[in-house]
Amino acid sequence: MLITAWLNWQKSYLFSNTRKMSSSKVYFTDLRAKPSQNLLKKLDNLVVRAGIDTIDFSKKIVAIKIHFGEPGNLSYLRPNYAARIVRMLKAKDATPFLTDCNTLYSGRRSNAPSHLEVAFENGYNPLSTDCPVIIGDGIRGNDCSEIKLDMEYCSTAKIGSAITASDVLISMNHFKGHEMTGFGGALKNLGMGCASVGGKLFLHSGASPEISEENCTGCRVCEKFCAHDAIAVGKDKIAHIDYTKCVGCGQCVAVCQYDSARVVWQSSSEIVCKRIAEYSWAVVKDRPSFHINFMMNISPDCDCWGYNDYPLVPDIGIAASFDPVALDKACADMVMAAPALPGSRIRHDHSNSDLTGQDKFKLAHPDTFWQAGLEHGVKIGLGRMDYELVTV
Repeated sequence: MLITAWLNWQKSYLFSNTRKMSSSKVYFTDLRAKPSQNLLKKLDNLVVRAGIDTIDFSKKIVAIKIHFGEPGNLSYLRPNYAARIVRMLKAKDATPFLTDCNTLYSGRRSNAPSHLEVAFENGYNPLSTDCPVIIGDGIRGNDCSEIKLDMEYCSTAKIGSAITASDVLISMNHFKGHEMTGFGGALKNLGMGCASVGGKLFLHSGASPEISEENCTGCRVCEKFCAHDAIAVGKDKIAHIDYTKCVGCGQCVAVCQYDSARVVWQSSSEIVCKRIAEYSWAVVKDRPSFHINFMMNISPDCDCWGYNDYPLVPDIGIAASFDPVALDKACADMVMAAPALPGSRIRHDHSNSDLTGQDKFKLAHPDTFWQAGLEHGVKIGLGRMDYELVTV
């Protein structure tokens, strides 16, 4: 009954969501398929209807920004979708490459050699995608271009050099929850994902973790995995953070198994979202760009985690637009309007309601404020929040 109700909701929502013509267009296709029209063909139709053909790809180097997925996480985008976009671009005489930048936290995606291994293991390799993989900010994450912004939160933006050297940018974004920004979509993949390690240091610098002493067991896992030697277990068998060294990357939060290392976002979420919007502007300002959000396996947390929790809502579909702000807003609206899945994290304390119409991302991460990034994106001219949803 849930699936039937969900399909009926999709029809009514898409029919009623016609916007004024002055708004940005967001193109949407659901995930219903048939023998003559599989999801890859639907992706082709979607991006063509959305206007990707209006970009001049001939002899152009095209960066396809994508998240390759943390080892152990299985909700990242299947490489089949990237391969389909690659095929389309090559037919237009383009030279595409798949890219992501290194992570701030320690792990297998914190340097290019290991990052490439992860990408290959997860299916992002020349054999499966017919496309090279290039880590955007080099071997150790310090190969970047510093783009002058002089905006409210960022004077400059440190963006991976391979990305800034491209002629065209296409972002392929897994739309899901995020523990810092509420959700991760086009802006998160552009602003945070294209930032070099130095850029990520700045983007995270407004949010610092704390230690709950009553939960700490002194296991030293956080100490072992801190890339900045900012946390150590003292004689009292409790972890302590040296805030003169801490950059707020959240690695200690990611590895703590006892809910002791915590990040208190509060207003920091708003600031980080706004900084990400400004970094996104830096990424797209000098080149044509096109953006695709995949609303499937909508897990509560980022694909940077080494696992993926049960999805918040049923799979919804794929959306595309030239406007990353409108695209993220449309997808957020669709997730809010959808019913929460029984068994999901947010249904645990709301067993008597399917949470239709409620903000699923705020329920999953109460201290986040995802609207701030979109509102700031409008303010700086990155895009619009008003959109016309066009069903393909």
